[in-house]
Amino acid sequence: MRVNRAVTVCLSLSLALSGLLAGGVAHADEDFGNGKGGAKEEGGRDKTGIYAAAQVKYSGAVTVDGSSGNVSSADVNWDPPACWYAPYLGAKDFKKKMSADIKDQMQTPGLGSGGAALGQLQRHYEDDYGWTDTPGYKDYNVEKDGEGMFWAGVENPNEPDALKRMSCSDLPFWVDNGEPPPPQYEEAITPEMLAALAYQHMELPGTEVTLAPEAVTKVNLPTWAWLDEAVFDDVTATAAIDVPGFNLTATTTATPKSLTLEPGTKDATTIPANGECPIVDGKIGEPYAKGKSKETPPCGITYHRSSGGDSYPLKASLTWEITWQGTGQAAPVGMPDGTIEAVQDITVEEVQSINR
Repeated sequence: MRVNRAVTVCLSLSLALSGLLAGGVAHADEDFGNGKGGAKEEGGRDKTGIYAAAQVKYSGAVTVDGSSGNVSSADVNWDPPACWYAPYLGAKDFKKKMSADIKDQMQTPGLGSGGAALGQLQRHYEDDYGWTDTPGYKDYNVEKDGEGMFWAGVENPNEPDALKRMSCSDLPFWVDNGEPPPPQYEEAITPEMLAALAYQHMELPGTEVTLAPEAVTKVNLPTWAWLDEAVFDDVTATAAIDVPGFNLTATTTATPKSLTLEPGTKDATTIPANGECPIVDGKIGEPYAKGKSKETPPCGITYHRSSGGDSYPLKASLTWEITWQGTGQAAPVGMPDGTIEAVQDITVEEVQSINR
């Protein structure tokens, strides 16, 4: 644990450091696209030309409200970043905010030992007071205003683990325009991390499988299954950060790969036997047509027992191949496959026979 992290933790416990960093990227006030591109952009610059509160901007096939999309990673060990460091404020804006917040906290009744920690924080940004691998700043680096930005930790609001979400807890640090963040900040935002965030917010078309017979079938009668060709278009989602001196972008692309059917009962046979219907000639399965009743469908299910007046939950999982491209990465790079699921109720009836 570096000394500045320890100071941050101390301040968090005694002085509610979150109050010092309220707003801006420190709370991940991100804006999301409407599924059709054109995500809003907050922040910008004031009359001084100084930019502040750079945010991740999403566009393409992403959720409207900023929640996680409908894609689940096939790799249970893969997770999008829980937090990251990103450009926060220019030097003058940072001085204005941080100095005012420190002043307010200094006036807190019963501050106790927390006053010493606040004093160190103030000296860190005003009087060049630093620690190992963490240099201090003179007057909040105002003399370099416009030549870089202070970076701060950003919480991923969709990360359920609060400890992981809050783990980017180092004090805001300076990065010159065109230069990488100091190497000790391993969670500094990268194109690959942006690609993972685009993946997390991606919204793919629903998996509504067309069946024949539809909804109601018969025991031992092959039920044909296929997907609408419109499902097979590639889907893209983009995440980007764009401020003076720093620009990163990444686009995640999802391409349909295969459909897996789970009948909802052991008394059934899938076609193919493993239940996975691959894409063949740009399509999954084949639409049923008159005259094919005695043929075996390339994708489907045969139920061997009646649902007894109830129904079976047929689960259809569409697997998508996921890749990304972005800043510094022209060729597509593979990511874990994604899946979306849909459940349809299937009623299975006995075949009625007539005895003479």
